[in-house]
Amino acid sequence: LQELEKRIEAKRKRVDPATCVYTQQFFNLYAEGIFNWGRASDYAACAFNLKGMNALNLKVGMENGTFMIKTYVCGLQELLGEDGIVARNSGDNFSTIFLKDRIDDVIAYLSGKEIFLENGSVNGFMSAHAGFYLITENCETPVELADILATAVRNAKENHTEPYVFYDDNLKRQIDEAKRIEEMFEAAIEGEEFLVYYQPKVELERYRLCGAEALCRWKHGDSMVLPFKFIPVFERNGDICTLDFYMLEHVCRDLCRWIDEGREVVRVSVNLSRLHLGNKELLSHILSVVDTYGIPHEYIEIELTETAIEVDYGELKALVSGLHEAGIHTSVDDYGIGYSSMNLLRELPWDVIKIDRSFIPLCNGDAEDEKRKIMINSMIEMVDALGLQCIAEGVETISQIILLKEHGCYLAQGYYFDKPLPVAEFERRLSDKDRKNQKGVA
Repeated sequence: LQELEKRIEAKRKRVDPATCVYTQQFFNLYAEGIFNWGRASDYAACAFNLKGMNALNLKVGMENGTFMIKTYVCGLQELLGEDGIVARNSGDNFSTIFLKDRIDDVIAYLSGKEIFLENGSVNGFMSAHAGFYLITENCETPVELADILATAVRNAKENHTEPYVFYDDNLKRQIDEAKRIEEMFEAAIEGEEFLVYYQPKVELERYRLCGAEALCRWKHGDSMVLPFKFIPVFERNGDICTLDFYMLEHVCRDLCRWIDEGREVVRVSVNLSRLHLGNKELLSHILSVVDTYGIPHEYIEIELTETAIEVDYGELKALVSGLHEAGIHTSVDDYGIGYSSMNLLRELPWDVIKIDRSFIPLCNGDAEDEKRKIMINSMIEMVDALGLQCIAEGVETISQIILLKEHGCYLAQGYYFDKPLPVAEFERRLSDKDRKNQKGVA
């Protein structure tokens, strides 16, 4: 009996009962073995995450969903044979290690395969986000391998152009740069290195300044860290939540000072990451910051990107409704590039819809541009029918302005009017806000 219990325990450590591939524990032992044998550089490894499993489970049920996962990963193990192993890390996450000459086979398999239920009916196409690593002599332990694979698969999930990535020197440099940026964040917050730049919003009837969007710029020493370098890093590790409230507070400081100086201020929009949603204290925190500085609520607008609409409906409704009741405007940023529900636009008390720059016609007369004109006209008509304000971003030419006015959109922001401006320069715009734009738009 004791011997039988030992065998059962050994199998439990070796095989995942739900999928019948190996366990992560065994994967680590296998990896340790090839490192100890001095053969690691003969192998490649991959971490992969199955795509769309939530939707699949809703469609076919958990039991059939599990059967399909089992069929898919066991098929990969069968493909590898004795040349490698497939292991389940957790949930829909797996790892595999195999001889390098099988790399093309593994890529092809993980790119997608039809999976059949036991009754023979075709039930779905399964594929994965995959991060690959061709093991080199620089990788010396299973722990290092695990770190590399975790990084590779995370980057694969964030890569919207390819379903897989390879961990290489270029990716390593990007990761090292991201770590450096993460390590700089706390000191940058304390040193107030993050600056508020204001991009003016213009109404197109009298061409007057009517608002601004607060955008973050990072001045570190004598150089500027570009937003595309740091925003994705902070979105990934959650620091963006701290940065968003830093920006809100600095905007409120500026507004408070302008009001005290007797300036005629305009409404300023502040971006809010979707990562905040889920924080039960979010609404009260926003109101607390605004009220601490005594800012009239009509001067604050909270911008949520369209992808924020993909989060829990109840949480989003509570936030937007709460801000609306408090007299703080809300806007949907980058409208058109996500998959927003029309019901959410209809049922929630939004104030402003901002049309993404990718939908603004270039007015060059080509066929693609004509499609944009049709689409933007429909968007403007819908927003107007809902009783919301419509603003176009990324406006760069007089032809675009004329077209927007023809279709009934009378708010715009973009480089035609102004790029994002430092505080002192924006203050000069505030002083001149009753004057027409100097470009002399007619």
